Amino acid sequence: MSKADRLREIMDEEGDAVHANTQSFNRGRYDSVADLEDYEALKEEARTIKEDAIERLPELIDRLEETVEGNGGTLYLADDVADANRYIREVVGEESAKTVVKSKSMTSEELDVNDALATDGHEVVETDLGEWVLQVADEAPSHIVAPAIHKSREAIAELLNEHFDSDEPLETAEELTTFARETLGERISEADVGMTGANFIAADTGTMALVTSEGNARKSIAATDTHVAIAGVEKVIPSIEDLQPFVELIGRSGTGQDITSYISLLTPPVKTPTINFNDDETPLSALDDDDREFHLVLIDNGRMAMRNDDDLRETLYCIRCSACSNVCANFQQVGGHAFGGETYSGGIATGWEAGVEGTDVAGEFNDLCTGCSRCVDACPVKIDIPWINTVVRDRVNRGKAGKIDFLVDGLTPDDEAGNPPLQKRLFGNFETVAKLGSALAPLSNWLADTTVSKRMMDRFLGIDARRDLPEFKRETLTEWCTDRDSTIQNPRRQAVLYPDLYTNHVQIERGKAAIRVLETLGVDVVVPTAPSSGRAPLSQGMVETARDHAERVADSLDPFIEEGRDIVVIEPSDLAMFEREYEQLLDLATQERLADESYEIMEYVFGLLENGADAAALCEGAGEHVAYHSHCQQRTLGLEGHTVAVLEHCGFDVWTSDVECCGMAGSFGYKSDYYDVSMAAGDELRRQFHEKDTQNRTVVASGTSCLEQLDSLLERHPTHPIELLVD
Repeated sequence: MSKADRLREIMDEEGDAVHANTQSFNRGRYDSVADLEDYEALKEEARTIKEDAIERLPELIDRLEETVEGNGGTLYLADDVADANRYIREVVGEESAKTVVKSKSMTSEELDVNDALATDGHEVVETDLGEWVLQVADEAPSHIVAPAIHKSREAIAELLNEHFDSDEPLETAEELTTFARETLGERISEADVGMTGANFIAADTGTMALVTSEGNARKSIAATDTHVAIAGVEKVIPSIEDLQPFVELIGRSGTGQDITSYISLLTPPVKTPTINFNDDETPLSALDDDDREFHLVLIDNGRMAMRNDDDLRETLYCIRCSACSNVCANFQQVGGHAFGGETYSGGIATGWEAGVEGTDVAGEFNDLCTGCSRCVDACPVKIDIPWINTVVRDRVNRGKAGKIDFLVDGLTPDDEAGNPPLQKRLFGNFETVAKLGSALAPLSNWLADTTVSKRMMDRFLGIDARRDLPEFKRETLTEWCTDRDSTIQNPRRQAVLYPDLYTNHVQIERGKAAIRVLETLGVDVVVPTAPSSGRAPLSQGMVETARDHAERVADSLDPFIEEGRDIVVIEPSDLAMFEREYEQLLDLATQERLADESYEIMEYVFGLLENGADAAALCEGAGEHVAYHSHCQQRTLGLEGHTVAVLEHCGFDVWTSDVECCGMAGSFGYKSDYYDVSMAAGDELRRQFHEKDTQNRTVVASGTSCLEQLDSLLERHPTHPIELLVD
């Protein structure tokens, strides 16, 4: 089965449930964090604690071992999966079959501990509702927090009715949960060992924080006389006081709850008397404290190597909240059975799977991350997830080798030492393609649009024939500006309009409109010849080629900054390169200088109007109804509000979509493997733009990809908002 067919199958079977549930979690996160007095400060505090903990991890593990043993328990540091499972099997015992009740733990999924214990004849019963449903269905989790998110209530009812042959068919949510509670209650009462994970472990006290929705973790501990806790080494934090920001953030970030239903703080071995389910008369208060056995199994399994890896280290800051999955437009369509590896799913899964399983496993789903960056704002510990995905993509590229690599290396202008696939090299070198396209236009456009060409590109380059390709203009924006002198006398400001790849070769009218608007507001504008930002190669994991672009862009714009000119950028993804990704590609001083002097075009116009420029000189909106979709990178940078403010200042009536990402994402929507995912992600945008209040509005969008996607989704032709401000 091809990758495209597999993705279509998963979307058909699981897409509706995944989409509805992740969107519900995501909306809940927005509502919940809005109630916090200072959300960003809380995130910064959590980040600082994790940075410190990972930096001092060996020291903290030593301290935790002393604490746990002082409390009467045992800490075992396992090197890998086999070592951890060997120890757990010894603890549970190999001689007699026992029942182990287990609360939800992704680390236990990483170990496949259920299978390991089954080889000794032990039965492991999942007590988390979602995990239990999947155990009955014999399926793998599809989400870090909500493992059965891909199943509807109807599907769960059908599963349980068939499996348990109930006298009365289960149907409603209340009937299903009541049945699960009674069934699992019986299994917990007969269990011998309780197994849990741990969301956080304080080194100073040995206190574990367990976050659950059903209270099943502490039931599993209290009902048994042996407690085994499994956690990755990264779960250790310095002190119990450090729990506070994580308790505030984890529920809000994951499921949109102000606080999770159950937050259990336990300092094992827990002294609670073991419950005798055959004695329903003696109160617990009359029983003596129990001498419960406790084993904490901390697992390395590649994490210490990740700690020493400058690009993967941030993965260890992850608190497994799933915010990066819930906000991701592609995850919302396909879920974790496609957007995930052996254990972990969603945006952060690439880092986890690369670290614990290897880059080959991560490479199987890594391309589903488009780098839209919506997860950056959503992450409660501010992990740069898109960069981790880019680095892993680069490593995957370096591991590939093809029969014609020697020929491709000689024909392509990139700086890659590895061997990216031909498709990635084509999209990564789009600057060269655009130059050829403009030089040969209109012949190049006619040739690319023929049926034969589209079939050839689909077969050999994986470019979906259903997509319309960009139409290159013969005269580029920089060529149009060559013979054009500014007529601005006593300019209010002096600026460079950065000629991004699409504005220069394809969407030239928005570039001309930007120049006219700026000049109307008294800005002296120059449009120099400059390299493309490197966004195209970076999106393909071609990091060295992107670095070369970044260095040449900085060299070409620096003299203008030295002159005192502002840098104005139309394409939001290129401005995001200057402000975020160039941190990884340039020295800090060069990056900060470029970022500090650069502005998104509507942000710049907003600034001019706020500082006295005359809006009356621009086109009067006169109440024209506009439907606006802001670019994902623009929203991550916090710049979407400027467009709305400028349009409203000029008299337009603006409606704004709340879709996280249009689904096009540069080259992603062109690829045959992902065309259907891209269109499915865009479907929510199409629905919003067809509603009663939006169906007749003028459509505007800030990003190139958004404009292309909207053009394919709607009958109305979309434009950049800057074009509304000129006659």
